Amino acid sequence: MAHRREIIAVYAAGVIQGVALVTFPAASAVFTSPSDYGLSSVEYGGMFVPQAVMAIISSMLGAGLRQRVGTKRIFILGLFANLLAMMLLVASRYWLQQHGIAYGILLVATACMGVGFGFTVPALNTLAAEFFPRKVDRAVLGLNALLGLGTALAPVFVVLFVGLGIWWGLPMMVGGAILLLLAFCSGQPLDEKGTSGVPPVQHGTRRFPARFWFFAIFALLYGVCETINGNWSALYMKEHFGASAFLSSLSLTTFWSIVTVGRLLFAALESRLPAALVCRILPLVVTLALIATAFAPQTAAWLGIVIFALAGLGCSALLPLSISFGQKELTAISASVAGGLIACYQIGYGIAAFGVGPLQSWTGLRLNGIYGGTAIVALVMGGLSFAITRKSSTGLGQ
Repeated sequence: MAHRREIIAVYAAGVIQGVALVTFPAASAVFTSPSDYGLSSVEYGGMFVPQAVMAIISSMLGAGLRQRVGTKRIFILGLFANLLAMMLLVASRYWLQQHGIAYGILLVATACMGVGFGFTVPALNTLAAEFFPRKVDRAVLGLNALLGLGTALAPVFVVLFVGLGIWWGLPMMVGGAILLLLAFCSGQPLDEKGTSGVPPVQHGTRRFPARFWFFAIFALLYGVCETINGNWSALYMKEHFGASAFLSSLSLTTFWSIVTVGRLLFAALESRLPAALVCRILPLVVTLALIATAFAPQTAAWLGIVIFALAGLGCSALLPLSISFGQKELTAISASVAGGLIACYQIGYGIAAFGVGPLQSWTGLRLNGIYGGTAIVALVMGGLSFAITRKSSTGLGQ
């Protein structure tokens, strides 16, 4: 087993990474408000393109770099990139009168966030699996539940700081938390070889086998479904229901909160509910939520909160389970599985984060129509769930 301090460092990093990741979409009202940044829908979506690109590149490079310089250095580098993203976000507010410069700084900030996410999250998933090699599903679900907790807290903090008139307090708070984490981690080994008692997760440099691409496409489709809910829910609430800023933020908080609760729930039910069955059912839940979002009556804003809660439940365990299934099945390349799947997830993230704005401009579709179309993506993901769980018919942790 790993030392307790190492485990604390890894799981605390999950929470902080979650808050940092959703800081940008949680502040969507600030970015699109004419009195603040005044970004258009296309500019807002485009803000996440550098994040997706850099997350893909860094997560793909991370596995090879970890074998050369160690997990700890890659993890620390990811934390520094997250810290720089928060610093740039705060700095951008001083250029609000010069739209081009402010937007450019935001693009660099999200690029840094992509590097931070791409280096940190695969390293955390790999370390969690290595710390608890006999309970990989539970360990990875637990880590991602804490990451989800962070993503749920970000919109709450945004509402708090916006109410105080200092929205930039959130990135400053996150930056402070990252500095504390860096100080705490400096004395910890945080390398797979630091565990004992059980052979470590296998490292390999072989090319991805054909089976990997089932997991990869699943992660990509999941990225589209999650991001439609995670990045666009607040704007959907405003556009479709005419909801207040509070209700719009509440929808995002609800989504991420239920993502977290779902991960904890399915980890707790590991002995009673097979992981393969969970992975096959949840895409159908996502599909139902997306269809409900498309056809929700415009006079029932409260219904939007309920629908995003349903979407959160559907999304909750899918990505962590796909990572744990892949790591257990593809043992020859298990060190590369987390990074590869995170990269594919980020491709889906980029498609949904950027694609919605241009799609609206070119077709005139409203967000509810785009949500309805995404239900097809969720259905395809559901079909793929049978392929990635073919060899994983036992319960969580087995």
